[in-house]
Amino acid sequence: MADLITVDDPDDPRLSDYTGLTDVELRRKREPAEGLFIAEGEKVIRRARVAGYEMRSMLLSSKWVDVMRDVIEDVPAPVYAVSPELAERVTGYHVHRGALASMQRKPLPDAETILADARRVAIMESVNDHTNTGAIFRSAAALGMDAVLLSPDCADPLYRRSVKVSMGAVFSVPYARLESWPRGLEAVREAGFKILALTPDEKATTIDDAAPHRLERVALMLGAEGDGLSTQALMAADEWVRIPMAHGVDSLNVGAAAAVAFYAVTSGRPGL
Repeated sequence: MADLITVDDPDDPRLSDYTGLTDVELRRKREPAEGLFIAEGEKVIRRARVAGYEMRSMLLSSKWVDVMRDVIEDVPAPVYAVSPELAERVTGYHVHRGALASMQRKPLPDAETILADARRVAIMESVNDHTNTGAIFRSAAALGMDAVLLSPDCADPLYRRSVKVSMGAVFSVPYARLESWPRGLEAVREAGFKILALTPDEKATTIDDAAPHRLERVALMLGAEGDGLSTQALMAADEWVRIPMAHGVDSLNVGAAAAVAFYAVTSGRPGL
């Protein structure tokens, strides 16, 4: 059973995992280096535990202690009970959901391991907005994608905002980071995948005509909001595909486009 510890000093070193959560640059460097990530909210914390992540500690406002009682009784990590005001001073923002947990990261698998058992893979190039990253992972989980590969400069899926937006779906979809770009795509092709590049370019085949759900193994590449896929990524693809648009709309937000494209990639699969 965890120790329930009341803390009233925002500078208490035991709360160091939770300091400065709004400092994006600091947290992006610090969290991977220290092997931790922050899960926010009851559902996300529970999903992280179900996914096998070890809890380092938990930070709760007093009214959330009873809600999380079963977790408190089941983990050996310390649980810090604080006032909402102190939580805000420590983290830098108002913690609406009243519950935070510092979780231990797992070692990331390599791309070859991820690809071995997958048939439907999403590949993200330079998607560095954490909201979009979380949305893409949530759609990937909901629509049956088997795995996600990230270019070296993609945002961290375990950053607090990504985890929150995905509602913990980042824990249920295996992912790996490619070591080089676009050279890392060679491993995808060698594993038997046809690489499709999602682009609004009119020269692209409509995704309906491409019929990706009929392919044995398919990898769908998505680019960053605004810029889309780079020229190098487009040249490395086997085929360009696009989502047909109406009413003069030229493109969708990458999170929305991912959901539409994932459905096209996975529709017709058994169980979906």
